[in-house]
Amino acid sequence: MKFGEKLKKKRKEAQLTQAELAGKIGVTFRTIINYENNNIYPRNREIYQKLADVFDVDVNYFLTEDEEFVTEAREKYGANGMTQAQQILAQATALFAGGEMSEDDKDYLVRALQDAYWTAKENNKKFGRRH
Repeated sequence: MKFGEKLKKKRKEAQLTQAELAGKIGVTFRTIINYENNNIYPRNREIYQKLADVFDVDVNYFLTEDEEFVTEAREKYGANGMTQAQQILAQATALFAGGEMSEDDKDYLVRALQDAYWTAKENNKKFGRRH
């Protein structure tokens, strides 16, 4: 489930309006709308923590949204694969949410990760490996 979907679900469960939630965490009403529509993500970890506090959940509830990736890694590669997938997601989320990296460097990193993925996939095809 994506960040915006989780936020909307928790907000509705708590019977809060978007405006009420915005006031509680110190952002605009429009920002909550954009979060819930998955148009933007919080720029810093402080907002994630404020959301976690409002809804009384662990901050990781909002920071992790790729549970399918982690589940699939566990099914394919066992507990070690799951742990590695969780670590990669946590580090990438922290980096993009509030790291010191410039936007250009973040873009470069994403492209490099995509290139590494496609190269590994192509090499696995060549050598008959299916993961």
